[in-house]
Amino acid sequence: MEKFNNTYRIPSARATWWDYSWQGCYFITICAAHKECIFGKIHNGHMQTSPIGEIVLREWEQSFQIRAELFYDAFVLMPNHLHAIVRIENSGPNVETHGRASLQMPNKSTSPIQTGIARRPSRSISSFVAGFKSTATKCVNEFRNTPKMPVWQSRFYDHIIRNEDEYQRIAHYIKTNPEKWEKDSLFKQEIP
Repeated sequence: MEKFNNTYRIPSARATWWDYSWQGCYFITICAAHKECIFGKIHNGHMQTSPIGEIVLREWEQSFQIRAELFYDAFVLMPNHLHAIVRIENSGPNVETHGRASLQMPNKSTSPIQTGIARRPSRSISSFVAGFKSTATKCVNEFRNTPKMPVWQSRFYDHIIRNEDEYQRIAHYIKTNPEKWEKDSLFKQEIP
């Protein structure tokens, strides 16, 4: 197990052969801190959002309005987590410079900016989730007057969707998640 600042840290489960800023579809799950049911509750198979859940929904929508390369194809907010299929559409590794020349992206094997424990490539799933979580946390903490209180777990789950069958299975899982809340692996009894 690796150490960072003399603390053991769990190695990333991300595919080392994949750049998470590449075009594609990704299944993501982001959990509330301590998996607390702060976003709402499930009633008769439908999510009823709390005021904090409404803030999260608003910030989720705004995240896609400011990022032209990102789209979400499926989404559900649950009492203590969210699931989504996020799609990245971009033009590839070149950066256009007013039609005169294209700048090549840095070589990953030699570029010093690609190293470091907290490196998040721009326009990647990691940078999107970090930005969303940061903005939503700020708004939630302003609402409940709890500065610096965590809203989210420090990590999130992501999965590269590799084919249409997998995409359809995951989209169905997301759509039906509220109906199956009590059987969900993230189920936690909601406080009335």
